[in-house]
Amino acid sequence: MSFRTTVIPVAGLGTRFLPATKATPKEMLPVFDRPLLQYAVEESVAAGGSRVVLVTAPGKASVLKHFAADPVLEATLSERGKIAMLEVVRSVASLAEVESVEQRAPRGVGDAILQARAAVGDEPFGVMFADDFLLAEVPVLEQLWRVHAKHGGVVVAVERVPHEHVDRYGVISGERVADNVYRVTDMVEKPLIDEAPTDLAIVGRYVLPARIFEILSETGTGVGGEVQLTDALRSALSEQPCHAVEFEGLRYDCGSRFGLLQATVEVARRDPDIGDRFRRYLGELD
Repeated sequence: MSFRTTVIPVAGLGTRFLPATKATPKEMLPVFDRPLLQYAVEESVAAGGSRVVLVTAPGKASVLKHFAADPVLEATLSERGKIAMLEVVRSVASLAEVESVEQRAPRGVGDAILQARAAVGDEPFGVMFADDFLLAEVPVLEQLWRVHAKHGGVVVAVERVPHEHVDRYGVISGERVADNVYRVTDMVEKPLIDEAPTDLAIVGRYVLPARIFEILSETGTGVGGEVQLTDALRSALSEQPCHAVEFEGLRYDCGSRFGLLQATVEVARRDPDIGDRFRRYLGELD
């Protein structure tokens, strides 16, 4: 398994978190002590990647600052003897090679990924959505790359969701080829509840071949009047193997306020410094 690049779209408006996201991209909202986007970059690195391409919107290029060196801050921390914090700041800047491209208009996830075409080149690449917050012993993106190494083509992460929620997701149908791997035969974006082929919903991790860029460029608008990645992946089924991985781990939908709170509580419970105290606090609540 070898790959270099992960694409992370960060161009969404984050309207469900207003007014917090009026000046702060939703991907920079914190889960405990780090922004969502940093967790995503760390997962990409843990899975073996060395390079991240952020797809930003006009006015959101500030997300790059989080991953850039800050000589003034570093000098101040050094002068004040805050060496541990200095190392934290430096480690963020050295996580990965991070660059950005811009999606000039909100034309959907598929269009956002298409903007990374020149930056990615002709190699397979990962795609992550930071607001799908995943906790797993083996990084979920790595779980997908392992399947890609065996089968090639497209690999998507899936999770079983309550049937009444299938209309919120892209949904796959297919046949099981391993304990948690399916060969995908079809997929549909946000189906009507009564028409969903399964309850296996695509969540925010993908491994894609470079060929997907050409397919995206030929994909028209779909649900919501936007270019949908699921529509392009469905078109690719006729020429590319496609597999879905029912990943091992926990998922929190940090695109919702409740999910963000859940993720924050879960990470805080696991923290080696305050976890014990925080769990006691939770136990004392009515």
